[in-house]
Amino acid sequence: MKILYEDNHLLVVEKPCNIPMQADSSGDPDLLSEAKAYIKEKYHKPGEVYLGLVHRLDRPVGGVCVFARTSKAASRLSEAIRTHQFHKKYLAVVSDRDLPESGTLEDRLLKDHRRNTTRVDEKGKPSALNYRVLKRKDGLALVEIELLTGRSHQIRVQFSSRGWPLYGDQRYNPAARAGQQIALWSHELKFPHPVRTEEMIFRSENPVYPFTL
Repeated sequence: MKILYEDNHLLVVEKPCNIPMQADSSGDPDLLSEAKAYIKEKYHKPGEVYLGLVHRLDRPVGGVCVFARTSKAASRLSEAIRTHQFHKKYLAVVSDRDLPESGTLEDRLLKDHRRNTTRVDEKGKPSALNYRVLKRKDGLALVEIELLTGRSHQIRVQFSSRGWPLYGDQRYNPAARAGQQIALWSHELKFPHPVRTEEMIFRSENPVYPFTL
């Protein structure tokens, strides 16, 4: 876990790929527990450390994410998400099958909680994102994505449903091979500081292969 920023209200970190955001049935080490242990050790905190989980990244996805260090900060960050003041950008490598240079993808997405999958379905919730192509090579495209909504597996499903699945996506790309790392990275977060009148911007600039197309 790489620390990008911290103050009395926020802890911003770079999440490694393939670890869960919080403890789950796998019993594997998780980011929330690691972040709490870091706070506890650095500041010699007695007892249980509070750290609010205000947004999530899928387990295989790495990149920038933020925790709230107080309940007030958690509440205000959640309100920023609800009022569309919390902006997220991602980098992804997708199959380049006549992919336009830029565009907006809009669908209704329905989550299957039992199978932990999402699909395009008219019964689902409105979902939208903007994207632009940064680079193309060998049948793949590196794209920057701005999420306009925050649905489960949204980027993965919206691109795969159009024939542009993400490289290495074991769940939504039939061509992905075992052991490949999904090419999706949380690249930028922008949101108002929960206490100060200040816009905060955090970037993670160094995603691993195949982002270096």
